[in-house]
Amino acid sequence: MSNITKEANKDFVSAGGEVLLFTIDDVVYGIEIKYINEIIGIEQITVVPKVPDYIKGIINLRGKTVPIISVRKRFGKEEIPYDERTCIIVLEFDGSNQAGIIVDRVREVTTAKPEEICATPANKNVNANHYIKNIIENSEGIKLLLNCEKLVMEQ
Repeated sequence: MSNITKEANKDFVSAGGEVLLFTIDDVVYGIEIKYINEIIGIEQITVVPKVPDYIKGIINLRGKTVPIISVRKRFGKEEIPYDERTCIIVLEFDGSNQAGIIVDRVREVTTAKPEEICATPANKNVNANHYIKNIIENSEGIKLLLNCEKLVMEQ
């Protein structure tokens, strides 16, 4: 993690913040709201040759080319057919770079309180790919807060 990313994560852990929750199978994941540009339905994705299999292709979003990533594939899960609840969460980094992630269901926006946020387990096998930045645990259960930069930008 870069120093800037570490500092931003430290701020989130100490202050909490808004998180968009979504599901893949029965697991609830979260993304800090600061990364969310918009949520759109599944649309025509143009396949790009010779890219990793988790990159589904690209879409044109208001004149901007946006790569689309399957979170299921990224996590090594089997693909399922898209339905009316499947959607693309468009993420934005550094005010200009965008990427979309396909998720099974968007649930809600919630506020994570500092006392609900904890570190991932020290066991390397639990988070070997480092896609999980923190764990949010409250009376509603456990949510895995994703590291958006690693999920989207690392190969």
